[in-house]
Formats: sequence, structure tokens, C-alpha cells
Amino acid sequence: MRLLLMSDTHLPKRAKELPEPLLAELPRADVVIHAGDWVDTATLDLLESRSHRFIGVYGNNDGPDLRARLPEIARAELDGLRLGVVHETGAAQGRERRCAERFPDLDVLVFGHSHIPWDTTAAAGLRLLNPGSPTDRRRQPHCTYMTATVTDGRLDDVRLHRLPPRG
Repeated sequence: MRLLLMSDTHLPKRAKELPEPLLAELPRADVVIHAGDWVDTATLDLLESRSHRFIGVYGNNDGPDLRARLPEIARAELDGLRLGVVHETGAAQGRERRCAERFPDLDVLVFGHSHIPWDTTAAAGLRLLNPGSPTDRRRQPHCTYMTATVTDGRLDDVRLHRLPPRG
């Protein structure tokens, strides 16, 4: 099972549309995951219509239209993998411990908010992934998203994809 992970798209404020390399991944993904801060409903409509399966949450910059359609926290079992999605996890310091305590029933937690790619594993075994942002790199060198695979309850082949600068 192939996953496509993104967060913090902030459309149309930070970009007019999702980058083409990211859009090209949509038909290849079995599950598309968005960890919040959409800003517009058009992006949600696009991802829902072009995804085989979609999992998303709202973020702190998302208004009532998005909050009416998306949960604050999403959970799913994907081929035996217990996955959660949330937008905010707090400060980087102590994140693994806090998230492991808050989500003891998960194998993987996808989050956003910081726009900083993140891939760590808590002492208790919870894997934490932040795909960064495909449209707003902030202080990062590149805009980013992630892909991964799930096989028999195991997360494999987690890859951070760097997008070319917008012209």
C-alpha cells in the first residue's frame, strides 16, 4: 500500500495550486494523507476527488468550512498499521514523549504545523512523521512532501521528496 503525505498547503495564500510533482503522485497513492492547514476548500475537494482513499484533518489556519468537513484527529488502520493524523503536536523538545503518551494506541502519527520535515521514533515505538509543506518552505531549503509504503502492518520506504523552486 503506497501512502502520499502532505501538510500545510495554505492555498491560495502561499501558492496558487499544488505543485505538479505532488499532483502526479495522486494516482499512484493508495492513501492520500493531509495533516491540516489547507486554508481553502478547493484543495480538499481536489484531493477527495482524485484520491483512492483520503485521510485528513483541519489545522489552526482552517476556518469553519473545513472544520465542518474534517476532524481534528483522524485514525485509520492500513494493512494492520495503526495510523493517526493531527495538525499540531507542540514544541519539538519533548515531542516524542508527549505524542507517545497522547497516542499510545498508534504505530505512526503524521502531523504538520511547523513546515519542518520530521521523522523520529519515540522510545515506546511510535513513529512521528511531518512531511513539511509542498507550498510554503518557510525557513527550510525546500518545499517537501513524503511517500511511504505499508506492508503487513509495517511502515517502509519513507521518503522525503524535495520540490524544485517555483518559478
